[in-house]
Amino acid sequence: MAPYLCPFQMTQTVQAYIEEIPAWSSGTAMASAPLSSMQWLVWSLATAGKFFEGMIVFMGGIALPLLTAEFGLGDLAKGAMTSATLAGILVGALVFGGLADRFGRKPVFIGEMVLLLVALIGASTSSGIAVLLVWLFVIGLALGADYPTAHLVISESIPASIRGRLVLGAFSFQAIGAIAGTAIAAVVLAQKPELSTWRLFYLLPVIPVILVIWGRLFLPESSHWLVSQGRHEKAEKQLRKLLNRKDIDLLRVEIADRTSTPKRSNNFAKLFKSKQRRRTILASLPWFLQDLSTYGIGIFTPVIIAAAFGAKAGGADVASIIHDDLIGAKGTALIDIGFLVGISVAIYLADRWGRIPLQITGFIGCAAGLFVALIGRSGGDGNLPLIVVGFVIFQFMTNLGPNSQTYLSAGEVFPTKYRGIGAGFAAASGKVGAVLTAFCFPLLMASIGTERLLVLLLITSLLGALATWLFRVETKGLDLESL
Repeated sequence: MAPYLCPFQMTQTVQAYIEEIPAWSSGTAMASAPLSSMQWLVWSLATAGKFFEGMIVFMGGIALPLLTAEFGLGDLAKGAMTSATLAGILVGALVFGGLADRFGRKPVFIGEMVLLLVALIGASTSSGIAVLLVWLFVIGLALGADYPTAHLVISESIPASIRGRLVLGAFSFQAIGAIAGTAIAAVVLAQKPELSTWRLFYLLPVIPVILVIWGRLFLPESSHWLVSQGRHEKAEKQLRKLLNRKDIDLLRVEIADRTSTPKRSNNFAKLFKSKQRRRTILASLPWFLQDLSTYGIGIFTPVIIAAAFGAKAGGADVASIIHDDLIGAKGTALIDIGFLVGISVAIYLADRWGRIPLQITGFIGCAAGLFVALIGRSGGDGNLPLIVVGFVIFQFMTNLGPNSQTYLSAGEVFPTKYRGIGAGFAAASGKVGAVLTAFCFPLLMASIGTERLLVLLLITSLLGALATWLFRVETKGLDLESL
């Protein structure tokens, strides 16, 4: 007995069609609204930005020793190299993300990948460090634009009941990208043990990016956005494409008076007044503290691991550099598995435990993992298995808690009229932490040593747990429109 969709006897919104639950001919409703093949395609292609971010940023950690040797980089230059992409992400999210509201989701969704493609080719063919820095920044601009756009594309295409799980599921591809990037880089470097191999790291994503661009060409434009622009006929056509239905007539949709919709604020100062101050601090401060350690450990794990055993390579010649980098790459590929496992558990527990308990638990777990790594790092020879275990714990706990929950909470904790600007501010705060740690890590490693640096990150993790507890606002199970 095939299910069918009971037609509404009243006018409907775009979201009402998306939420509509099919019923069997007997009248028994299905448990939930199934996703069409196009809705799954939208979600799949929306994961690409996070995948490429994880792949490119964390692969950059393996490229760093090769770049350092080829161009003779000092600590300041190494900091600029690792922070360039992250700075681009920060600017891209704030500046280019808003273009989706002006020109539509689909053009920006495609354009950002075209920009990424051009930048990857430019980075791989760079003739000098200055040119490479420019292209790395442009890579970040493209990835930053994808932050809000991908979120919008997912949110405006699927039922609200599964929105949280699918948003976190898309976010998990950052971890998959990190694992894939470090593993592939290790294999490529082993097959081509040369300083110039870093160029291949930026060429490797080119074909996948082209495929994503091609796939996004076939996606429908957001019907929500089209209706907001008064383009009802186009909205109807695109919604039929999204849901694979022919019985949709948005020309009869009862459009809410736009003046009755809460206006989105563009004044950042409003985020720090009265009731919103607590929510702003909760959304932004833990994210900042989390990115300090997550990107610091993620980017420099190969260097930290190699530092414990680099002396065994026997010098600063090319063979020694490749040897150390391979040790770091292989160790990082193993460690990054904790990323994926952690986010998988977070998806399962977020609506059961709540955002705040998971975030606090994750921060404390991060500190515990860093403590284990510190024990392994102490002593003259170091203990590689213990270092790896410590970093695996760290990666698991950061994705179980702060890395996933800050992303999720920032989009939930603010009332509707502040949600867009609040989530944007929180994301930018996180990337400020990422840029700072990427720029300062080489300088701090050289000046205070790896052990003291890990102690500082341990302290920031504990501060993240404290800040989460002090400014806690739990959103599990709440109607967001009631905030």
